Amino acid sequence: MSKYMDVHHGMKGITADQLREAHRRDLAIEAEEGVHFERAWADPKSGTVYCLSEAPSADAVKRVHAQAGHPVTEVHPVPLTIE
Repeated sequence: MSKYMDVHHGMKGITADQLREAHRRDLAIEAEEGVHFERAWADPKSGTVYCLSEAPSADAVKRVHAQAGHPVTEVHPVPLTIE
């Protein structure tokens, strides 16, 4: 499994409750694709949302987001992490 950061655009004005609900929809179906969404961040002013996941592929991430109702085209592998 690899880590991925995906980026959503056009979500201007997103609230914490809306972000939480979108993340909840991902979590509800993520197992179907072998994905685990770890965390999400948002900038309501720019409308940008970022999601960190562990998944078998970028396509699996895209499929879950599409099925959850918030499709994404920008998915980046994150091969190096430090803590």
